[in-house]
Amino acid sequence: MLVRSMSRRGWLSGVALGVMTLAQPALAETVDGEEKQGDPDIVVTAARTILPPNALPLTIDIIGKAALDQQIAISGSVTDAVAVLTPSFSPTRGKLSGAGETLRGRSPLYAINGIPQTTPLRDSGRDGFTIDGFFVDRVELIYGSNALQGVGGTGGIINQVTVGAPTVEGLSGRALLQGTAGDKFEDDSLGGKAAGLVQYKAGAFDATVGASFERRGVFYDAQDRRIGINLTQGETQDSRALNLFARIGMTVRGTGRIDLIANRYELNGYGNFVPLAGKRTAGIPTSAVRGNPPGKPAANRAEALSLSYTDSDVAGGNLTAQIFFNRTYDTFGGEPNPIPTFQDPAIAPLGTLLDQSENRSRKLGARASYERAVPGFEALTATIGFDALYDKSEQRLIATDRVWVPPADFQSLAPFAQANLKLFDGVVRLAGGLRWENVKVRIADYHTLASTTYNGTNPATYGGVAVKGGKPGFNRIMPNGGVIVEPMPGIRAYVSYAEGFTMADIGRITRSVRTPGTDLSSFRAIDPVISNNREVGVEVKRGPLDASATYFWSSSNNGQVLLALGNGIFEVQRQRVEIQGLELNLAVKTPLDGLRVSTGYAHILGRYDSDTRAPDGIVDTDLDGSNISPDRLNLAADYVAGPLTARVQTQFYLARNFRGKANPDPRNNFAGYNVTDAFLRYQTRFGGLTLSAQNVFDRFYIDYNSDTRLPNDNLAFFAGRGRTFTLGWDYRF
Repeated sequence: MLVRSMSRRGWLSGVALGVMTLAQPALAETVDGEEKQGDPDIVVTAARTILPPNALPLTIDIIGKAALDQQIAISGSVTDAVAVLTPSFSPTRGKLSGAGETLRGRSPLYAINGIPQTTPLRDSGRDGFTIDGFFVDRVELIYGSNALQGVGGTGGIINQVTVGAPTVEGLSGRALLQGTAGDKFEDDSLGGKAAGLVQYKAGAFDATVGASFERRGVFYDAQDRRIGINLTQGETQDSRALNLFARIGMTVRGTGRIDLIANRYELNGYGNFVPLAGKRTAGIPTSAVRGNPPGKPAANRAEALSLSYTDSDVAGGNLTAQIFFNRTYDTFGGEPNPIPTFQDPAIAPLGTLLDQSENRSRKLGARASYERAVPGFEALTATIGFDALYDKSEQRLIATDRVWVPPADFQSLAPFAQANLKLFDGVVRLAGGLRWENVKVRIADYHTLASTTYNGTNPATYGGVAVKGGKPGFNRIMPNGGVIVEPMPGIRAYVSYAEGFTMADIGRITRSVRTPGTDLSSFRAIDPVISNNREVGVEVKRGPLDASATYFWSSSNNGQVLLALGNGIFEVQRQRVEIQGLELNLAVKTPLDGLRVSTGYAHILGRYDSDTRAPDGIVDTDLDGSNISPDRLNLAADYVAGPLTARVQTQFYLARNFRGKANPDPRNNFAGYNVTDAFLRYQTRFGGLTLSAQNVFDRFYIDYNSDTRLPNDNLAFFAGRGRTFTLGWDYRF
């Protein structure tokens, strides 16, 4: 039985991968219950370099397999695991859609083996649910804006690396059985998961195939009420998910490898419940009762195929090349009451037309990079590369086959170069690079939805105006760079700067155009979001101590602020945004053999220019809960003794009042709460037995997203999940 989780803090010049935050301490490699030291040389593959993390000037974290499996057993998904372990990440909404979930106050780029899952042209927030965590070997994070991975990484990058190729000849594999229930063991709270993976290796050839199926019951809060159903955005509760995975590989030339990886993930709601309105003024959250919602239940389907070639000795350097195809179908559920936005008197009398929407995105891309030490000047390592990405996205109303968001074609062609110079035998390193991003977006002429006539007071209606399409685009050289000083092994200081970009949510913007004759070629609202990330930090990793402190600040002149309008619909405003924050992490291996304690803290403050009619460039209003996370304190203790592994963790989400010129409603202020979880695992000859409990003390709370927006919406007032148990068995052969 092999369980591995590696942790190390590093810095990366403009790219993505990483090491688990100290709030989730490093876990040693365990083989048959015996603790062994993990490999100190971590190759961050998404960084597109074979240099070690301490040579790279950006904060990176890796959530290893053991830590990831722990968190998935507790909370159920990779997204939840990242959110719990990363203090700078927003608390998850507990829904299928992650709209408003941010990293360092900006949207992260989700990827699988470097393949982007995020669809920035029309962000449906489903990019955290495109693969089952059973097939993920580790999650690599980068903090802050960067552009080396291309579009989308304004808050950072969350790269899910799938299971590797088998390393031993013959047949091997693993299996998982798991059951979940609320603490009262209500019939409709019961859920279960079964997953299996088989691997085969014969000489240079190897193959991996696997499948997982998970059924989730409804969720209950700490007051034993069903947690409310969000029909439009979608749910993970009362749902089923099927994942099929395959990997075929071959070693060539002794130093090269070809990999073909396919993944298909589909999550569908059962549609057995409808929401029951709560009452905010009385503190009564939204609940759910049995019923039949109209239309199709919310669903998510993601399919990906990639072919890659890697070779560690091509003319003395390291070559990586990949082509990929990815497509997603994100179905939003229907509402019992007709949504005003979807009304059209030419189809049905106003107030009677029931409809729902679906996002569709297809990506085709290629990436290549080559790295080697410069001949005759071995202290300098250089990387050159080229990326190409084509993305087609649209949003349609599936009952009437109307276009809500017109099809948008995105093209990105981006050569880049990086360099890393080692000075004074590695005491000082200089790293930096440039990416020349060339982007074009093509949108044909279209009409917005008819809806009712826009009267200037109802932002959810459009009036069926004609819009002239266009080919907006931009090209820009985006720099990154940093200096690392490491006077002795394990003690480092650093400073870095990087720029990142994403496209504004063109879907939300184009579907909301209300001025007849608007020409998208000169429509500034769809300009890209260019953000930067500047940070300085210190880290100490010596003996039993693992500590770091990082201060960062970020700004974007034409940023993106997400506004919740109700009915599950969000719109975008473009304003200057400034964000700054402090991250502190500390982990200590105690004198008690096998016991490690850790803490992590994040303080983040974000403000924007609320003068939409005449922006003055002065940030005057706090970003709200749809755009930034609360301050957070994480505490954890891990214990490993022979076959026994245990963990207790608490997350304190600290209260916050939102202030500023725009006078946000005081009812949106955040009251704060804390949640404690526990995990226990015992390894036997016949596999590992696990028992986990989420919200051990059954604490009642209103989740962060619900508490900080839509103060008049009693259908969007969701409580957090109460105490929940998960019992599991896993086996490797």
